Amino acid sequence: MPVPPQRPDPVRPADDDARALARQLLADATFCALAVVEPGTGHPFASRIALGRDASGLPLSLVSGLALHTRALRAAPACCLLVGEPGPKGDPLTHPRLSLRAVAEFVDPASPDHDDLRRSWLARNPKATVYASLPDFSFVRFRPTSAALNGGFARAFSLTDQDLSG
Repeated sequence: MPVPPQRPDPVRPADDDARALARQLLADATFCALAVVEPGTGHPFASRIALGRDASGLPLSLVSGLALHTRALRAAPACCLLVGEPGPKGDPLTHPRLSLRAVAEFVDPASPDHDDLRRSWLARNPKATVYASLPDFSFVRFRPTSAALNGGFARAFSLTDQDLSG
């Protein structure tokens, strides 16, 4: 039986345009889908969370300890964030999106930058004032490890953590 020819991999290494688009998607995102591994079952679980950035540009969120995604991140910090929204017209699959693989790092409330994170977060999300001081809420940074960028039809790229910084 003849072996079918192998097709070339459609995913390309990042170029300058891909890096810029990925960084812009992260900079513009105010929320994202968060994918985690559900504790106890090992099944995937996805949730929507608010998203911002810390002073160094790392993705950041304020999460409740009561939420399943928070418990999942504490048990297994490897996760994935999906950013990018479809535009008002056209096929949603033609709009850019970034799947950011990351490791979640919870911010210690006693850390030197916690108060700055809180002030900055509340300036962008004033309604969070209602719950930001509750004891079960914490900030979590997402340290990127790699990403998959779909920049639209026939524009798929693989990015490293270095591609995303800068």
